[in-house]
Amino acid sequence: MECHQGRASKVSVDGAIEEANVADADTVSEDLGFVNIHYHAAAATKYGKLAQGGYEYEGQAYDANFAHVEGYESCTDCHSPHTLEVLTDECSECHAAADLKEVRMAGSLVDYDGDGNLEEGIYHEIEGLQALLYMAIQDYAEEHSGTAIGYDSHNYPYFFADTNADGQISEDEAVRDNGYNAWTPRLLKAAYNYQLSKKDPGMYAHGGKYIIQLLYDSVADLNTVLSTPVDLAEAHRIDHGHFAGSEEAFRHWDEDGEVPPACSKCHSAPGLPLFLKDGTTISQPPSNGFQCSTCHDDLSTYSQYEVKEVTFPSGAVVASEDPTTNLCMNCHQGRQSTVQVRNATEGLEDDAVAEKLGFMNVHYFAAGATKFGTEAKGGYEYEGKDYVGVFRHVPKYAGCITCHSTHKLEVKVEECSGCHPQMNEGGLEAIRLTAPDYDGDGDTSEGVAQELEALHQALYTAIQDYASNVVNAALVYDSHNYPYFFNDTNGNGEPDPEEATRDNRYGTWTPTLLKAAYNYQYVAKDPGGFAHNGKYIAQLLYDSLESLNATTEAMVRP
Repeated sequence: MECHQGRASKVSVDGAIEEANVADADTVSEDLGFVNIHYHAAAATKYGKLAQGGYEYEGQAYDANFAHVEGYESCTDCHSPHTLEVLTDECSECHAAADLKEVRMAGSLVDYDGDGNLEEGIYHEIEGLQALLYMAIQDYAEEHSGTAIGYDSHNYPYFFADTNADGQISEDEAVRDNGYNAWTPRLLKAAYNYQLSKKDPGMYAHGGKYIIQLLYDSVADLNTVLSTPVDLAEAHRIDHGHFAGSEEAFRHWDEDGEVPPACSKCHSAPGLPLFLKDGTTISQPPSNGFQCSTCHDDLSTYSQYEVKEVTFPSGAVVASEDPTTNLCMNCHQGRQSTVQVRNATEGLEDDAVAEKLGFMNVHYFAAGATKFGTEAKGGYEYEGKDYVGVFRHVPKYAGCITCHSTHKLEVKVEECSGCHPQMNEGGLEAIRLTAPDYDGDGDTSEGVAQELEALHQALYTAIQDYASNVVNAALVYDSHNYPYFFNDTNGNGEPDPEEATRDNRYGTWTPTLLKAAYNYQYVAKDPGGFAHNGKYIAQLLYDSLESLNATTEAMVRP
């Protein structure tokens, strides 16, 4: 990596722009020149945001180290140390494609370049994005720099003035004296990323998703000032959840350098296999999403880990009839339950503020806990109340991957309409079979999702009323900002940006308020709760309303 790191980076580009002291991003400066990454910067591509070899745009998140499978993680694991050739014979065990440029795995199921082809290799996806970026660069130069631009990968300094404006760089144009000299900061950033993607010929294997993110963001940035933006409507930057390595679920621990044991089971690629093998978790390096080996114990047959039973946060041991569902539920179970909430509030007066109490967050997408209802006790279940257990769908659709695409995670909606014709017009949220009028609004034709949404909104209103009138400390909720409940300092009932900060977290909890807020969050963070176990969700919401002395007249508890 001492040599294969490039000679420039985001820092270099920002430094050149700062030194030129340009008025704004779209002003041409004679003090700006092209910044060249240099050649074969494979290590910069592989290490992504850790090396910052690409120009990373403010406000965007990027993949970090691309960790290949165990045994093929270093340069000489994949390349002959002397001939430098790729050891292609060893690739075929996992990659059926004879040409490495055609390789594409199940973690790449979005159309990055928007051409409609989900079968082409990642190399070709990047090639498509390169074409879009080059188009945007040329359009931008014409509109904002006043000098047409072209690129020639074989001649330094690579970008030249297109003197005849024919969109091509001819032999007489590709000379140093005709090097492009009408740079703006915005154009320089995009051109830098274009060159980076061109000068690492193995970029699709070294860190393809990092390159995809850089190219997409470069086009998007140029689009902000183009009169006719380059069409990115069908292009994608981010993968489906388990493989979205640039997103918070996997990037949260980058500054720490490791994912702690409490989080690594589900937020690192090697965490779950270790837990399944040894029943424990340890600190793990941050990952770019899951790997094949996260769920598959044999990468030649892609067999899954066999999981016979799952222990939930409540201590309950659940044995689904489907090993794959058991595998999923190791992570989709939440991190709190009735047991933890009850332990935290035991012995405290229901409506007295307790300094020791803080908000308890169930965590996210606890679909397994919802599905198994009172058997898992994922929600807060009030004493003296009965709750439904596991929701058993029809036998053919009883497990996670019978309803969800294994890798995309999307619901297989085309298979639902046979039994649920309502969804043909209103989507999954319109599904309703025999549910009573949970929310008491008199509408028994709306979907179960709408019934539960109305109960959920009623609970939020009741929580705010209780906080203001019983605790005398108004609160607001923001689903996008941890720890979600905040002091409503101006009393307007809305989570304003300056209020939704950790320093302003709500801290005036009574046991009654904490239990209701826990259930409110539980429902908010399982967006498919209406399908996973709608009756259990309705019971939690109804009982939470009742505990706050809110009106439940006309509402129905299943």
